[in-house]
Formats: sequence, structure tokens, C-alpha cells
Amino acid sequence: MPRVQLALRVPDLAASIAFYTRLFGTEPAKLRDGYANFAIAEPPLKLVLIEGGAGEDTRMDHLGVEVETTEQVHAATARLAEAGLATVEENDTTCCYALQDKVWVHAPGQEPWEVYVVKADADVDAKEPGNDAYRRPDRERHNDSAAQSA
Repeated sequence: MPRVQLALRVPDLAASIAFYTRLFGTEPAKLRDGYANFAIAEPPLKLVLIEGGAGEDTRMDHLGVEVETTEQVHAATARLAEAGLATVEENDTTCCYALQDKVWVHAPGQEPWEVYVVKADADVDAKEPGNDAYRRPDRERHNDSAAQSA
């Protein structure tokens, strides 16, 4: 079943894990250095916590919709492109400690959304933490903002 993903960059990962464990009544599904995710059944949500800088406020990193198959990613890519949104595809990419296929779009406020499938678990995160482009492609190099506000 598809579910919405919310990825937050948090200043204190341990405190955030403790809070969200209590809030949703479930332990993290995946814990890695500087990273945790929760696969919450009710409400269907994938909550991702990415360690940010100490003392910084928590901020939204990116949003997503996790689907079950690569075919669903391809269908979303076609639907989004047909709707006039600029899309960026990433296939067989290692991100968030998982091998994924995905497509990115940006909303009018430039918030990044991904539609993705997790194909396999990974022991490493190939994207470089601390980079604002971490886990999302640079929108300027792939499209213009006029196309996104259509």
C-alpha cells in the first residue's frame, strides 16, 4: 500500500527517535549513523529522521510517496509529466540506506517531492550528508520554475 513520507532534518537524533517512538507507539524500522526511519502502519506514514546540525531548528527535508513497485514509479513519472510538471528520474540509486528507483518534482514553494520504491536495503548511504542537495537533485539544473508552477 502506498504511504506518504515525511523526512525531517533534526538537531538531536536520539531525542527525536525517543519522541516519535512514544508519539506513534512503534520503534524505528531502520537505524543507521545519523539516520532513522519509522514505518508507521496507522496512519500509513514513513517518517524519516536525518541528523542535522546541533542547535539548529528541525526543518522539513523532503516529502515523498513510497510505492510498492518500479512500475508504479514509472506510472507516476508519466502522469506527472503529462500534468506539465518537470520530473527528474533516478534509477538504481542508493539513498537513505536503500536501493531505490524514484522520480522528483518540486511544488510551487520549491518543496521537493519524490515518488519512490525501495528495491533493497543498503548498508551505506551513497548521498553525501550535510549537502542541501542530499537526497534530492538540484532543481535548477533540470528545469525552470515556470514549468513547475503550471
